[in-house]
Amino acid sequence: MSEARIMEATMDAPPRLDVDRLLDDRQTRIIVCCGAGGVGKTTTAAALGVRAAERGRKVVVLTIDPARRLAQSMGIDSLDNTPRKVSGVTGDGGELHAMMLDMKRTFDEIVEGHSDPERAQAILANPFYQSLSAGFAGTQEYMAMEKLGQLRARDDWDLIVVDTPPSRSALDFLDAPGRLGSFLDGKFIRVLMAPAKVGGRAGMKFLNVGMSMMTGTLSKLMGASLLKDVQTFVAAMDTMFGGFRTRADATFQLLQAPGTAFLVVSAPEPDALREAAYFVERLAAERMPLAGLVLNRVHGSDAEQLSAERALAAAENLEEGGIVDQESGKAGLRDSTETDPETDPDTETDPDARIERETGADTVDAAGADADVDLITAGLLRLHAERMQVIAREQRTRDRFTSLHPEVAVAEVAALPGDVHDLAGLRAIGERLAAGVPAGA
Repeated sequence: MSEARIMEATMDAPPRLDVDRLLDDRQTRIIVCCGAGGVGKTTTAAALGVRAAERGRKVVVLTIDPARRLAQSMGIDSLDNTPRKVSGVTGDGGELHAMMLDMKRTFDEIVEGHSDPERAQAILANPFYQSLSAGFAGTQEYMAMEKLGQLRARDDWDLIVVDTPPSRSALDFLDAPGRLGSFLDGKFIRVLMAPAKVGGRAGMKFLNVGMSMMTGTLSKLMGASLLKDVQTFVAAMDTMFGGFRTRADATFQLLQAPGTAFLVVSAPEPDALREAAYFVERLAAERMPLAGLVLNRVHGSDAEQLSAERALAAAENLEEGGIVDQESGKAGLRDSTETDPETDPDTETDPDARIERETGADTVDAAGADADVDLITAGLLRLHAERMQVIAREQRTRDRFTSLHPEVAVAEVAALPGDVHDLAGLRAIGERLAAGVPAGA
């Protein structure tokens, strides 16, 4: 990166995201890490949890990542729907708990908590409910919102860190609860509930007369057995449908509250930052509090004053010189191995001639060693040039995001040489988050 480029990047740098200030603010009760899949949301959420706990907060980290990396990095054999305390966290009064969303179990808890035992058992045993709770589109995101609301209502923790579900679109976390709520409160469900609401023979007459054509079509599309399961499910869930929408709305308002902070997590790649920009705009449209952008896996260098162009030029000069030196060295070695009775070491009797001969051999060896050093140095220079090209590309990508959203604070997290698999690795990520700039920048 040229000096002019470095000055330009410094002048155009976005405001720095002060992560420690965010974690230390006792008014902040919820931090939501969101973004595209594969950008490090889970690691970021876990690192924030560790750092906040070791700075005195009582933290629970809720992850929806099925890869279970969070459990492994925190030294827990497995995570489930119950918060588990993480050992090895040091701090003045701080604690760290972690849990992984069990989508179906959370749905079961809602049913059990909002209906009498007999009706709850009928719902839990219903085949349509079992399919809905296990894999209906948007159920995972809805249950993440439900679990967040449950954790906040318990008030056992002063900070909840949420790792949003992995999905193709970062907007699913906000959209899916509304979609599921609309389904459960929608016209289709109300039509299926109508016979149960009318009751008795009148209900059956209504179903036979008013719905015969629709149910015939649905039977063909869904199958008679599935349609019956759906109607039985709807009848059992009648008293709960309004609660789904009410709780979804309440949690949505919780996400808009001043005590919530959204962190958009991204990587310095065009697709990831494009989606991050889209999410920033959506959060603004929904009036949700954005704390900033976490830019993961950013590359840096401690020798940015040496540009890629200069490094490549120096490598070429060394390689050209090394080839000449190496050839001459080999020639010298070939000459030195030819046996001459007058200069053979075994027959040499003149001490001065022998000294001269040995000194010449040392010179040839030194020339070969210098050639090897030059070639190694040239290789390192080429590696540096590649790193500087990566840095420049990442800088251009970040600059495009910054030009669209200059108000968004950014914390750049330096890429680690390996994967994070323990608390020490999470602490290292936390330190980089707090620093806010990559190594060498």
